[in-house]
This record gives sequence, C-alpha cells and structure tokens, in this order.
Amino acid sequence: MNPPTLPIEISDPLNARILAVSEDNIQGFQRDPFGEISRLSGVELPVVMERIQAMLRAGTIRRVRQTLMATNLAPGALVAWQAPAHRLDAAFDYMFQHDPFSGHVVIRSADPATPGSNYKLWTTLKVPQGFSMRKHCEFLLRQTGAEHFRLMPAKRLFALGVGHVRRRGMTIGSKADVAAEVMDVNVVTLSELEWRVLTALKREFGPEEIMQNLWRPRADDAGVPLATFFEVAEDLNRRKVIGRFSTFLEHVKPSSTGERVTRFNALFHWAVPAGREIEAGREVGRHHILTHAYWREGGPEFRNVNVMAVAHGTDKDVVLQHKAAIDDHLRGINIPVSYTNVFWGGRSEIKPSEISPFAYHEWCKSAGLDPESMKD
Repeated sequence: MNPPTLPIEISDPLNARILAVSEDNIQGFQRDPFGEISRLSGVELPVVMERIQAMLRAGTIRRVRQTLMATNLAPGALVAWQAPAHRLDAAFDYMFQHDPFSGHVVIRSADPATPGSNYKLWTTLKVPQGFSMRKHCEFLLRQTGAEHFRLMPAKRLFALGVGHVRRRGMTIGSKADVAAEVMDVNVVTLSELEWRVLTALKREFGPEEIMQNLWRPRADDAGVPLATFFEVAEDLNRRKVIGRFSTFLEHVKPSSTGERVTRFNALFHWAVPAGREIEAGREVGRHHILTHAYWREGGPEFRNVNVMAVAHGTDKDVVLQHKAAIDDHLRGINIPVSYTNVFWGGRSEIKPSEISPFAYHEWCKSAGLDPESMKD
C-alpha cells in the first residue's frame, strides 16, 4: 500500500498554520528552528517537518534557509536600470543567470508620464566588502547594453519580513501601536572562521536535510565542532548579522497545484522633507502590510523620493487601498509628502545574493576581470 499523500497547498489549514510562522516569524539564529516553528504554530514537531519537506519537494516552498542581515555584511543597494526595450529581457536574463551578486531581479512599470518610468529593470545588489558597487554596475552595464543605472543604497531600514500567508485578508490600514524601529546599516568585519561558519549556515536546505538536528552536518561542513558552530553563530546573532530562519514561498508564480500566494508586487515611493526621512520611515514601517520599508535616495531621476516600501497582494485594488491608508496616516500626523508613486512588479526572479569575498574573487576571474581593479 502506498503511503498517504500529504497536502502541499498553502490553503490547507495545517500548512497555513505552519507557514504563518515559518515564513518570517523565526527571528535570529535558533539551535532548533523547527522546534520553534512547532511551539509557535501549535503543530507537533514531526508534522511540521514532514509538511515542510513535502511542500519543499513539491515546489510550494521555494527554499528553506537561514537568512542574513546582508546589509550588515556587504555594501548593498537597490539599482534601477534604463535599458532599450529590445534589450530589456536579455538584460533581465543576464542579471538573474550570470550575476551571483544581484538578488531580486524585477521588471517594473509605472505611469509613463511619471519620473523614472523609463527605468524598467530593478535589481538588488550586494558587493562584498572592499569592492565597488559602482564598478560592478558599470561592468553589468557593458555586458547587458543598458544605458543608465541609479544606485540607491539603504540608509536606514524600517520593515523587513516577507510573510505572505499571515498577511492574507489583512485589514486595510492595519498598523502597530508604535512607530517602527530603526535598523541601522553598519557593515561588520568577519574573521576567516566566522566566514566559514556563515557560509555553511546560509546555504539552502534540501528536503532530505529537514531534520531536528539540522546544524550538525553544517558544523561538519565548516570544519568545526558543533559547540563552536553554535558559539560563532550566536555571537553573529548578537552582532545583528543573522536575519531569520525562513521558508520562502514563490511571490508571483503559481505553485504546482495552481495556487498563487500573491499576484501583485508594488514598490511605493514617497518624497518627504529632508531631515524627516527617519520619522516618516518609522511611520510608514509600522504598517503591517509592508514586507520592506527603507530610506533610499531616488535622486532627480525619481523626483527626489527618499522613503520606499514594498507590499504584495492578490488584488491590485486592495494593495492600492493599503497605500492610500499609509498616505492618510502621513497626512494625519503632518508629515508632508511632495510626491508619491507606485512601481508595479511584473516578471521577477529571486535568488540570495552572494556576499563572500572569496566568491567575488572567483567570479572576477571567470569574467576576465582583475579583482584588484574592482575594488573601491
């Protein structure tokens, strides 16, 4: 007799309980992350592990991994690219397939009459410490035939947590009782031992690796005893290098069962007075619908916007209602907004950005570049 087939749909009640926790509620480094998911979801540990395994095998869960606060490990930026229409798809493919340091790759659209609407390709970029983001982008410009780029490093972060399942059906305007905390962007220098542990720590887990004692094989990979692995990982956690343990769902594409966890991806822009970016960012970031919120300088290309945020949803009108609620909140607390816009995501691919300086050296060599020439 064949064993019963486990449900792999995100709409399955038990899976939904697990995913509401496992997407973005397991903060920092945990010695037993699946045990923590079990505790917070109220689902027995063996069931948590077998359901995550089944959803990962089926592709419902795109990846399982320990995330890092990459902004504290490597200089990073949101990059907007202007490319000729006939080169746009090829530039997208190159960024996704051939640049391990570009993470999110998205084609976005906005009202053609608005500033920056000719920047249709958007990427996130991390370049390891000591190397130049501008030189890296200039290389990508030559490779792709893009015409211009705008680098927008994050100056502060106010929201970070992609939990699609728990945001379904969220009340319009739902927000925290207090303003969001400010997350600073400070690059931390690591030792060779710390890089070894971090490299093993951040690698994605395959279905066969979903087990309670999941870190012992990673300690072996790093060439250290498990106690040392825990000691280093927990120290990195205290230094705010570790992000969250997460099960990632596909943002836009349907699962193997035809389900979509989300359909619309919106990048919101606001221009607030200079000197009030942190105040405005904290007020924007308190809204629960947002997966990301940050202070970035858009420059004249984007009419000097300086607060940006991302929201996802299955209904475009509902996403816009959430945006309107945030606008109303800013007006209500007398934070002036001189300009605002929405850039909608279309074609998109997501992969973790590589941040290892060792990997950057190897990439330079494979691309025919002298690593020294790519340094700041």
